[in-house]
Amino acid sequence: MIHYEQFVLDNGLQVLVHEDESTPMAAVNILYNVGSRDEDPTKTGFAHLFEHLMFGGSKHIPAYDEPLQKVGGENNAFTSPDITNYYITLPAANLETAFWLESDRMLSLSFDPQVLDVQQKVVIEEFKQRYLNQPYGDVWLKLRPLAYKQHPYRWATIGKDISHIEEATMDDVKSFFFKYYLPNNAILVVAGNVTVDQVKQLCTKWFAPIPAGEPYVRRLPVEPVQTEARKLETSAKVPLDGLYKAYHMPGRFEPDFHAADLLSDMLGRGKSSRLYQKVLRSNPLFSSINAYITNSIDPGLLVIQGNLNKGIALEEADAAVEAIMQEFIDQPVPDEELAKVKNQAEATLAFSEVELLNRAMNLAYAANSGNPDLVNEEAAVIQAVTPDDIQRMAKQVLKKENCSTLYYRAA
Repeated sequence: MIHYEQFVLDNGLQVLVHEDESTPMAAVNILYNVGSRDEDPTKTGFAHLFEHLMFGGSKHIPAYDEPLQKVGGENNAFTSPDITNYYITLPAANLETAFWLESDRMLSLSFDPQVLDVQQKVVIEEFKQRYLNQPYGDVWLKLRPLAYKQHPYRWATIGKDISHIEEATMDDVKSFFFKYYLPNNAILVVAGNVTVDQVKQLCTKWFAPIPAGEPYVRRLPVEPVQTEARKLETSAKVPLDGLYKAYHMPGRFEPDFHAADLLSDMLGRGKSSRLYQKVLRSNPLFSSINAYITNSIDPGLLVIQGNLNKGIALEEADAAVEAIMQEFIDQPVPDEELAKVKNQAEATLAFSEVELLNRAMNLAYAANSGNPDLVNEEAAVIQAVTPDDIQRMAKQVLKKENCSTLYYRAA
């Protein structure tokens, strides 16, 4: 159970406070309600570029990391298709340093052309290293546009094309910042050895003076229901043939999300999963195989991913995987098999709440859905999933016409 109190500043900044006197530390997490799904299709990769730019100096603070390191703090950030998240951990006695740093870059970046130039080069190099020059690195550059035809999940967080980052101008950067990096488009979570009154005072001092911006109203295209199987083949200098199968599934806060999530666990989580037992152990078609979900706020993907053993044809391996999907569709799910993955999921959830920072992040993510209480309701929702729910999801999600398949051949 994550206890919290919440309030909203006049400028629209949502603030949640989780008090924990058992630690000498504090975590400060700011979630901006912007991800790669919010980008202009002709200017992709900006949400991720901003993750870099936000560490390049702000209006009154030329260097972000140095003052934080002096007070024993650490920080990082990540971008997803749905959100951009910044976080700091530091001794609670030095909490105000985090407020000073985060409020200044929410107020305004420095918009230094040299910083933009440096970070563009950093992101371009990351694009090359992680997506173009790494074995299987371009999988999501190919699989996303195969699975999505309308929704902006069709491009990766890094962007569609290097040129979009290369050609980014200072005007583009300013426009993006002042549209999305607003107090009324952000959620602040402060957790640890802090008090609600203390956080209110610091918010009044550091965040309240920042003006609200024009509210961002998200109007994204809805992905049409996929009605026929899709397939793409590619090849590159990789060690083994790879098989990737992506199935559309409910979004993170939709009622059937957890049933689809548990379905993916039964398929490919650990050595007792069906895929591991049937196509790796009993019939070793694959050298590795697993199933996972993209965990997207809008309808996401359940993905089967595996590397084949040498000498095995992709068509044979694909047919074996399809047979396992059909089993789920046709046959009732044993109670004990579902109970096992439920307990694994609940244990993962409980373990994630041991870390103070994870509690802060989980609270921010739930609050971004519009209901922070979801952070404390998830275990009960997981346990409420029935075998009938799993089979119903299997029939909806695992059908062939809902699948986009990528054959990745070793050249």
